[in-house]
Amino acid sequence: MKMLLIKTSSMGDIIHTLPALTDAKKAIPDLTVDWVIEEAFVDIPSWHPAVTRIIPIAQRQWRKRPFAMNTISAFKHFYRELQKTRYDLILDAQGLFKSAFITWLARGKRTGFAASSAREPLASLFYQDRINVAKNLHAITRLRMLFSHALDYPMPETEADYHLTINTKDSDKSSRPYFVFLHGTTWQSKLWPEHYWCELARLITDAGFAIKISGGNAREVERAKRIAATSTLVEVMPYLSIAEMAKMLSYAKGVIAVDTGFAHLAAALEKPVVTLYGATRATLTGTIGKYAHNMSATQPECSPCLKRKCHYSGSSIITPACYEMLTPDRVWKMLKIN
Repeated sequence: MKMLLIKTSSMGDIIHTLPALTDAKKAIPDLTVDWVIEEAFVDIPSWHPAVTRIIPIAQRQWRKRPFAMNTISAFKHFYRELQKTRYDLILDAQGLFKSAFITWLARGKRTGFAASSAREPLASLFYQDRINVAKNLHAITRLRMLFSHALDYPMPETEADYHLTINTKDSDKSSRPYFVFLHGTTWQSKLWPEHYWCELARLITDAGFAIKISGGNAREVERAKRIAATSTLVEVMPYLSIAEMAKMLSYAKGVIAVDTGFAHLAAALEKPVVTLYGATRATLTGTIGKYAHNMSATQPECSPCLKRKCHYSGSSIITPACYEMLTPDRVWKMLKIN
């Protein structure tokens, strides 16, 4: 059976899809999957044995210059790649108008979320088969249910299995055990306070462990350098690709993260990871893994607000206020338990 899977972004959403893919491959051994994905994330599906072909797309870039000659040329090439195969099933696992449009370009039976289940209800108009999945479930569970209905096999009761096969041959196996800090995120409301990171760095290095920290942009790199100033055992890494980050995470003793895609990668790699949630809801998109633990804010009353910026106007010693009780000593205790 040949399936076209459409899940273009973001990193966390892509990783959430892997357990469903594992389920499908176990239920249908002859299943082969082509995956349409944003070009920045092409490494991730290459780590799953069910994926035989990756079709990159650059929608984020195309939207910036939709009528440029190179955009038109790139789109034509993408369309030709889609048209090469007639699929037994085209499955949109994203539920957005932009992803649903891709199903319409491909050849085969188009399937996706029903209007009541999709993130953008109009997306369902593109599908021939529409599947209802409750919205109040974790993203991984929703996707496992979507796949089981679309491919007609019983929903497994097993734990989520990401089934990642990553080549770590050239990884840094530092002689001193190290933790990884994942401090970067696009939402200001999801940033754990910088002085909390510094205090946690002191707790970890005082215990004799090293820390590796990186940054995806200039602002994050500067923050990483300030955190690194707390100890000579904190190493600021150069910019790392997704594949390079995966290798570094593979040998970490543990990972501390805000709500970011790399936290889900750490969980998928079965690393001890503590992920901190304030503005976002761990029950719907939290890290799931053998050694993953989510710490969620319980106050103030506005948490989780699901807003990009903190608008709390009450009294608090930190910003964002929802992290006040998620202190470094509590995080360190949780890491030691794991």
